[in-house]
Amino acid sequence: MATLTEFRRVAEQVRNWGRWGAADELGTLNFITPDKIAEAAKLVRHGRVFPLGVDFDSSGPQGAFKFRQNPVHVMTVDGGDARTMAEYGPQWARNGFGQEFGGFFAGEDNPFRFNDDMIVMPLQAATQWDALSHVYYDDKLYNGFPADSVTSAGAFHCGIDKVDGKGITTRGVLLDLVRHRGADVFLEPGNPITPDELDEVAKAQGVEIGRGDIVLVRTGWWSRFQETRDGAEPYSGLDWMCAKWLHEREVAAVAADNLMVEDVVSGVEGTFLPMHMLCLRDIGLMLGEYWDLTALAADCAADGVYEFQLVAPPLRVVGAVGSPINPIAIK
Repeated sequence: MATLTEFRRVAEQVRNWGRWGAADELGTLNFITPDKIAEAAKLVRHGRVFPLGVDFDSSGPQGAFKFRQNPVHVMTVDGGDARTMAEYGPQWARNGFGQEFGGFFAGEDNPFRFNDDMIVMPLQAATQWDALSHVYYDDKLYNGFPADSVTSAGAFHCGIDKVDGKGITTRGVLLDLVRHRGADVFLEPGNPITPDELDEVAKAQGVEIGRGDIVLVRTGWWSRFQETRDGAEPYSGLDWMCAKWLHEREVAAVAADNLMVEDVVSGVEGTFLPMHMLCLRDIGLMLGEYWDLTALAADCAADGVYEFQLVAPPLRVVGAVGSPINPIAIK
C-alpha cells in the first residue's frame, strides 16, 4: 500500500498542466493528430465492425448503486395515441401550428401516424467517457482550473463538450488480460493489473503502444455481469501505477469492460480511485467504462491482430462531466 506522499510524487511526475497551453481543456486527446487519424484508417482491411457499447436499459449495472440509476425509457407518443392525434389535428391547426401541420392528423383517412419517446438517465449509466471535469482533488481540475467552476449549471471548464471537433477517432489497441491470464471468464479480485503485466500482454500479442493510441483493457467483467447481473461484483483492474505507464507512452485515453477501469482496491492509503485522480486531474487522460470487448477480443484472438481503427465520439452535452457513447472498432 503506497502512501499519500508517494501518490503526490507520482502526480508531479505525470502532470501535463501547461503542456498544451494554459487554456487547454483537451489533455491527451491532443495526441490524436491528423496523421494519427490517417494511420488508424489504414488499419481497416476487412470491413469488420465491432460495436463496443452495451444496452442502455432498465437491466443495466447501475441498479447496484444509489447515486446512479439505470436508464428509464418512456414513450411520449405511441400507437394508443393515434386516434387522439387525428381528433386534435384540426385544433392544432386552429391554435397556430399551421394548416399543414394540423392537417397531418386531420381526419381518420389520413394514414400518417408516428411514435415518439424520451430517456431519463445519468450520462454515465452505461458505456461512457469520463470527462476531465469528472474527478479532482485539492480544489483543482485538470490544467489547474478551479474545481468550483463546476456548478449546478454544469462544468465551465473541461466538460465533455470541449472534446468538440476531436470526435475521438484513432488507433485502438486491445490488451486482453483475460486471455493472457488464462481466466475462465473474468479477473477475480485480489490481483491488480500492473504496468509490467501490460508490457507482457502487449509483447505476447505483438503490439506496441504509442502516442495517440487508445488502450482497451479486457478484464472480462462485462461478460461476467451478463451471467450474474451483479453490478457491484468486485474484480481485478488496473493498479494505480498504470497511470504512469499510460503517461510514459503518451496514450490518448484508456477504456475497460468494467465499472471503474482501475482496481477496486485503492492501492494508496486514505484515497479512493487514485488512478482516476491521476489520469483525469493530472494527466488529462479520459477514462472509458462499461465497454463490451467480448466479440472484439474473440476476433483479435482468431486473426492475431490486436490493433484497429477506433471511433468513439461523445455526445456534445454542454457542461457535462461524462457522456454515453456507442464506440466502434473497425478491422
